[in-house]
Amino acid sequence: MSVPPIKLSQVTLSMLDLVPTRSGHTIAEAINESVAVAQHVERLGFKRFWLAEHHNIEGIASSATAVLIGHIAGHTQHIRVGSGGIMLPNHPPLVVAEQFGTLATMYPNRIDLGLGRAPGSDQVTMRALHRRPEDADHFPHHVQQLQQLLGPPQSGQTLKAIPGMGTRVPIWLLGSSLFSAQLAAKMGLPYAFAAHFAPRMMQEAISLYKNNFQPSAALAAPYVILGVPVVVGDTERDANYLATSGQQKILNLFRGTSLSLTPPVTSMEGLWLPHERQGVEQFLAAAAIGDSAQVASTLHALVAQTGANELMVVTDVYEQAARHHSLSLLAELVKS
Repeated sequence: MSVPPIKLSQVTLSMLDLVPTRSGHTIAEAINESVAVAQHVERLGFKRFWLAEHHNIEGIASSATAVLIGHIAGHTQHIRVGSGGIMLPNHPPLVVAEQFGTLATMYPNRIDLGLGRAPGSDQVTMRALHRRPEDADHFPHHVQQLQQLLGPPQSGQTLKAIPGMGTRVPIWLLGSSLFSAQLAAKMGLPYAFAAHFAPRMMQEAISLYKNNFQPSAALAAPYVILGVPVVVGDTERDANYLATSGQQKILNLFRGTSLSLTPPVTSMEGLWLPHERQGVEQFLAAAAIGDSAQVASTLHALVAQTGANELMVVTDVYEQAARHHSLSLLAELVKS
């Protein structure tokens, strides 16, 4: 029995981008390619285009996240652009409020502020950022402080984000475990789960969030974004071929080498050891890879399992024309 097609009335499409560099290409090309893919998914009807903060990782060029958000927003018309996310332990809340308040002033009703609790880097990089591991313990307080700085001015308020005050930039909490799910529920904030790299606790975290959600001035009912790796091909064979670039990237992550995307290969056999293959497959366990019918079936099952309101796809494909085509096929299958 075939799985019913996904309808846009059931799920919204968005995209997460890390400004991936490609072997043999420059960082400037990677930035230009991210602008082009943002423009492409905007034409396809995607709702959001988010960028993620990472530092000191060769192959990922999205470290200056707020700068890139402004660049992407300036080269698009209406798609929402935001962070997926800003790693709050790396930054004073006032600075984040000022940055995103400025963005919201320049691009009204188009900016999202997704916040992560992890530092998004190693210990050496954390020290270079003048951060400490215990800074993550202040995450709930700093989220509240950001809400105040981006909210309407209060009588007697001495600390103000200018720009920022009164912009009410939407705040999202991101996570791959239970902590942010519980905090998002308590604070009445929307929640994004990172199943694109840590699917193991997906169902438990989303259920915890929904079951404990407390309505707030920001949100009346729980709202879930699910990050998902997606590669759609004209055929299953095409999709599996294109997806090997992403598999090589995760393999290199495990090995501690460059994460620059490499060209696809006809087979991963001989490139990884058995335990490495198992690790990559676990990392990408929520991935939807195949032809349109296969990807529709996988995504329908994920939505049915989690009740996600929105899918935020990560599409690691080496050739940009093939990446655009994959995203076009995805948009078509969701509309069908």
